[in-house]
Amino acid sequence: MRAIVQDRYGSAEVLALREIDVPGVGDGEVLVRVRAAGVDPGVWHLMTGLPYLVRPMFGLRRPRNRVPGMDLAGVVEAVGPCVTRFAPGDEVYGTGRGTYAEYTVAPEGRLAVKPANLTFEQAAAVPISGQTALAAVRGAGNVRAGQRVLVIGAGGGVGTYAVQLARAAGAHVTGVCSTSKIELVRSIGAADVVDYTREDITDRGHRYDVIVDTAGNRTLSHLRRAMTEKGTLLLVGGEASGGRLLQGFDRQLRALLLSPFVGQRLVPLVSVESTANLDTLRQFIEAGEVVPVVGRSYPLAELPDAVRDIGSGHALGKIVVVI
Repeated sequence: MRAIVQDRYGSAEVLALREIDVPGVGDGEVLVRVRAAGVDPGVWHLMTGLPYLVRPMFGLRRPRNRVPGMDLAGVVEAVGPCVTRFAPGDEVYGTGRGTYAEYTVAPEGRLAVKPANLTFEQAAAVPISGQTALAAVRGAGNVRAGQRVLVIGAGGGVGTYAVQLARAAGAHVTGVCSTSKIELVRSIGAADVVDYTREDITDRGHRYDVIVDTAGNRTLSHLRRAMTEKGTLLLVGGEASGGRLLQGFDRQLRALLLSPFVGQRLVPLVSVESTANLDTLRQFIEAGEVVPVVGRSYPLAELPDAVRDIGSGHALGKIVVVI
């Protein structure tokens, strides 16, 4: 099968299209013929091996998994022993291991039936970003009707879902984005939009009950000035331009240390991929309350360009690779 292979850490040049064997299927696993796969900032981090903090988990000197990629949408080809939820021919979406390939293997518990109203390309844009936003809005943030919610990076992969999920919860949503994304952010449900190239989040004097920060380039003290006294700050990811050891994730560590001593909740966000979360997202999607925003699609051979695009930090919505 054709697959993108990475044998060392580095820039996008380390990604190469090669022919490799189709992976075997173990107990509780599903072999999926991949039709499309999402690209998120995590792919950039694992390609570069930065911050160094991630290397003990994913390979000290080289990637432990030669084929990158986690998001997927495709068709079940075969199932391993003990799999009861899926059968060959089922259309699924979720997360797997090495999805930038014609076939991938995924645990049964990280797949779900693909939303009926989405193409494979749209469905591949959902799993990681959608579940991260779900963990922020419905999980740690516990967003409720009538609250004021600020989403920083509202035009990006996680941000577009956070805006829509907060709006579906009945919150008053303000999105923060660049000038080119203002109309998009309004169209997906933001009541107000802050153009960060022209004004600061504190300029209007509003205080927010929940802030979802996907950008990573504002200090904790700055963000806290925009929060209510009992507000919640949800930190998603780090900043790619930070130091090589922690690359912005030091802000999450500082938030953990500071949170017990202030009235506000400062929460480094950890999302968990599961069938239950994917089923919840499917319900929102099939009800028309959440629509995936696919900014740009690339063929498999052009994955290096897709990763450069996501590494710029200015991609619109979610980038997808079509296989």
